[in-house]
Amino acid sequence: MEEAKPVPNFSLRGLNTFGLDVRCRAYYHITSEAQLETLVAQGVFSAGNKFLLLGGGSNLLFVNDFFDGVVVHLDLKGRDVRYIDEDYALLTAAAGENWHQTVLYALEQNLGGIENLSLIPGNAGTAPVQNIGAYGVEICEVLSHVEGIDLMTGEKRVLSTNACGFGYRDSVFKRNLKGRFAITSIAMRLTRRKHQLRTHYGTIADELQKAGVISPTIHDISRAVIAIRSSKLPDPAVLGNCGSFFKNPVVAVDIASELKQRYPDMPTYSAKEGVKIPAGWLIEKASWKGKRIGNVGMHERQALVLVNYGDATGAELWAHACRVMDDVREKFGIVLQPEVNVVE
Repeated sequence: MEEAKPVPNFSLRGLNTFGLDVRCRAYYHITSEAQLETLVAQGVFSAGNKFLLLGGGSNLLFVNDFFDGVVVHLDLKGRDVRYIDEDYALLTAAAGENWHQTVLYALEQNLGGIENLSLIPGNAGTAPVQNIGAYGVEICEVLSHVEGIDLMTGEKRVLSTNACGFGYRDSVFKRNLKGRFAITSIAMRLTRRKHQLRTHYGTIADELQKAGVISPTIHDISRAVIAIRSSKLPDPAVLGNCGSFFKNPVVAVDIASELKQRYPDMPTYSAKEGVKIPAGWLIEKASWKGKRIGNVGMHERQALVLVNYGDATGAELWAHACRVMDDVREKFGIVLQPEVNVVE
């Protein structure tokens, strides 16, 4: 089997979007399934061994400056389109493919379904883990299946959408299969025509109107989303961040009604489990938006984004996130949960 060689004391600065100079005990760069199978055979993922599967590094925060374990960077490449019929096609993307570039690839083929997910950072392989979503769309709506390897047995498996156990920013890969299953590729069922456009969420309709678009296409939707996200979210290459740091909390209807009486301007959205309240609104209402402490803070244009203004450590970033969570809980009685993977 193809061998993957470990690199000791490797710096992950270029592999996490907070730009933290974190080092790990050993690092493996994986570009094929065969290399991953070799690591399984070598016992790298055996019980008791500390390891981390790494994708694009856009959804994690290292709290410490040294990770005393093995980092396995899944960097498999490749994309393909198979036409099912006149209405649908199956787009397959390897785990290491950049997510936004995959969206643009779909648009080049005039395939619809993920245009609202434009400019979300990260890679294709981690998209199902987080069940990424934006502007009224979640990846679970178009996902056909994922392929991967059981890290305990080395068995190749194909998991259907139902088997992925999707929830709001959640999946089986964050629960039962966390640390056990490595996604090597994903397949999405996209539309070839009769695209169902989602323009009602957020400010997409306003952005289209501003651009003078009357009859939008999937390309127009993507451009609108890119414009909106670019105006609100900082570029990780310029200012270290991982996008939205917290999940939008979902509370019971009676709790939302009580809060609405106290704060009539509070936006709310219906959800399966109750009422969703934007975490960004809660953080801004608690006066943390744009507030900086040392080298950390919540961004001035988007309160949901925790940023590294310079040489902040992971511990400083996490301490600030905890300050925000404590204050929101005290003021609103709502417990915010990180959307990112906090690694200690």
